[in-house]
Amino acid sequence: MCTGMTITLCLQSLRKQRPLAKYVLWSRIDQKSCFKAITAAGLEPVIVPCLVQHQALSTDVNAFEQQVEALGAETILCLYTTTSCFAPRNSDNIVDIAQLAKRFDLPHLVNNAYGLQIGEISRQLERAQRLGRVDYFVQSSDKNLLVPVGGAIVASFDQSLLSLVGSSYAGRASGSQTLDVFMTLLSLGRSGYHSMLEKRVDNFNYLKEQLMEFAQSNGELVIESRDNFISLAITLGTLWAATGQGSSITQLGAMLHMRGVSGVRVVVPGQSKVIDGHTFPDFGSHQMKLELPYLTVAAAIGISREEIDKFFKIFKKCWTKLSQSLSENKTKQ
Repeated sequence: MCTGMTITLCLQSLRKQRPLAKYVLWSRIDQKSCFKAITAAGLEPVIVPCLVQHQALSTDVNAFEQQVEALGAETILCLYTTTSCFAPRNSDNIVDIAQLAKRFDLPHLVNNAYGLQIGEISRQLERAQRLGRVDYFVQSSDKNLLVPVGGAIVASFDQSLLSLVGSSYAGRASGSQTLDVFMTLLSLGRSGYHSMLEKRVDNFNYLKEQLMEFAQSNGELVIESRDNFISLAITLGTLWAATGQGSSITQLGAMLHMRGVSGVRVVVPGQSKVIDGHTFPDFGSHQMKLELPYLTVAAAIGISREEIDKFFKIFKKCWTKLSQSLSENKTKQ
């Protein structure tokens, strides 16, 4: 199954262990599948806002603790965190949340969608279990292992917990995703896969350097999100000012998409979304009071330096074209 539905399966497995619990404490991340995984399991999400520090977002551990004390540990199914997401949101502080989970004897579920390819996150997961509690962590096979979409890997430090997930699955699963992973890893080999992991780190650093250079030359800023090891965000303040702070700035994302650039997102203030009866102000930004629009880019496993160079060539052309168009419109007005 996909990552979201696999998380739902993990939640249902935890529910068998804690049948009277109904709340899932979730550190806000604006990806629909992450949230819908909770409601699909018939549980009640308790959204814990992120801390905003210099436009970057991080886990509010104190808010988690306050919610546990307010609701009562016996009513809470689990603490639900995320390690990899769109900048400027940082990876959740899974170590501190794991310690909190251990102190209150609460399960801890980690959405590790992109995290398998990031060495630092793997080390944090091991430290979180050593110092606290991690029941399940779920990663996407297509995002980490270069295979088609539709598969996920459930991992745990406890074999009995994995058995509970397996026994909760209704029916028989397709074996095609497992075969895809098997063939891909056989083709790459251990050294080949590790080489790709190392290249990803180098390419992420290269992407960041190039983005900072572009930002500096265009009066923008790359938002510092030190605990995000895969995604970057650049402000769009100058373009936004040229639109009179209008939503037409989203044209930039459409222009990039039409030229073959996938995965970028333009996030603007004032875009709310309702998901299963819950309203998310400034959806896409992971927060309630976004002040400045931005664009996100990422460097996942498999990306090459040539692709990054090609992206910047297209990005610069789109930026210039949109800037000129906005200036002409402003002159006419």
